[in-house]
Amino acid sequence: MAKTQGGAPVTEAEIERKYDLAADRPIPPLVPAGPVTNQAEPRVDVLDATYFDTADFRLAQAGITLRRRLGGSDEGWHLKLPVGEDKREELRVPLLGKPDKVPGALAKLVRGRTLGAKLVQVAHLRTERTSYALLDGDGHELATLTDDVVTGEAGGEKAHLDRWREIEIELSPGADPAVLDSLDRAVVKAGAERSRWPSKLRRLTDELVPSAGGASGSVLADYFTEQLDMLRRNDIGVRRDAEDAVHQMRVASRQLRGALRTFRRSLDADVANGLAAELRWLGGELGPARDNEVMAERLHDEVKALPPELVLGNVEQLMTRHFEREAQEARARAVRALDSKRYLDLLRALEKLAARPRKIKDGKKELRKAVARADRKLREAVAAVADLAPGAEKDAALHEVRKKAKRARYAADTVRPVSGKKLRKWRKNVKAVQTTLGTHHDVVVTRDVLRLLGLRAYAESENAFTYGLLHGRSLATAEAAHRRFVAQWQKVSKGSRPKWLK
Repeated sequence: MAKTQGGAPVTEAEIERKYDLAADRPIPPLVPAGPVTNQAEPRVDVLDATYFDTADFRLAQAGITLRRRLGGSDEGWHLKLPVGEDKREELRVPLLGKPDKVPGALAKLVRGRTLGAKLVQVAHLRTERTSYALLDGDGHELATLTDDVVTGEAGGEKAHLDRWREIEIELSPGADPAVLDSLDRAVVKAGAERSRWPSKLRRLTDELVPSAGGASGSVLADYFTEQLDMLRRNDIGVRRDAEDAVHQMRVASRQLRGALRTFRRSLDADVANGLAAELRWLGGELGPARDNEVMAERLHDEVKALPPELVLGNVEQLMTRHFEREAQEARARAVRALDSKRYLDLLRALEKLAARPRKIKDGKKELRKAVARADRKLREAVAAVADLAPGAEKDAALHEVRKKAKRARYAADTVRPVSGKKLRKWRKNVKAVQTTLGTHHDVVVTRDVLRLLGLRAYAESENAFTYGLLHGRSLATAEAAHRRFVAQWQKVSKGSRPKWLK
């Protein structure tokens, strides 16, 4: 379903399948096929599209398509982002400005991929399209079948010309995805073959796009590549204010940082320490946005769970006003960080690290030693908590345990391709500890916000009773989390130790 907010691009989920069909074959008959019982009269369009990318095809390597298209019902600038099998998200802006200059609203979204490199015209496609709306018995549109005859020209060092025929079936918004399977069977039965190309552009430029390559043979290099890709995919989400994007980008930055610190002896120490410091900076810039999300959700849920007679004053309104203001400031801070030269330099350095697997020493022996060190540091952090009395010092020590547990868990995630089942079980138990202490830390941090909200309510002559009540309850919640942590730690400390930790 297309949507837009203010000046943001219009977005639409696109679920489709592509097929190759010989030029002399008739259009596949799809009536009847599954719930499809009727086919509308054909519509003919001529589509003229110019595609943009960096000179070294950085967008194409990431499965991203950026084009300016004339003709059809949706002409304009289109940015297509991969979501999953058969599914992409398309962002559109109108045909404004110069035809050879990508609109800033789209260029900024892919900056984490282009690293500031100029977006230039890399290909031109002309498509003669015949479209057929596929309908159910009530006349509702379920999908669209398009029969495309495509002529393409790609530039670069080697000019490339091509002409082919392509069939597409695109699911209509709100239609059952099972419809696609029904139509797929009918199309294949009629002689079409599933295309191996994700897009027309990729088919045309395949010989020009550098190969992304497969596994490098280095556990660490492959892990860095995977997490860097996760970082970049959520970079676009953060810029668009997409749900959970800040959290996922922060997780990727933490996993990269954790791996760099845990396995730094397998890397150039200066490089690893420098990158870890920069990732810490990035996490700090993303942190306020994520922390605000967590606290807002927690407090709104807690207020809703209270008996109505204990909610005194305009509690929800005051909280909403506070968290919305904080969210705007935090998001602006995150986007400023992503627009900075410092961030682009970080991405370049991570790319360079992941692309040099031969310089990484990550044999099994080195990996095992690093995981064992992470385990030892976790145990030392837990031991430091034992004699502390309840209070700020103990809360800080428990937070340190949480950080060490997270690093130990990330270490286990990194070596997963070469580790055994016992380490995975240990990792599961460590994650449980981390999650419980995460709840403990959230409660501790939320107390400060409750105090602030209570003071603000008092200053505005509002009743502050509910904030005090929640503050008191948070003490009990934190204590319960601590007891749960003690029980969970027994599974970690007393369970059989995997050989990776010996």
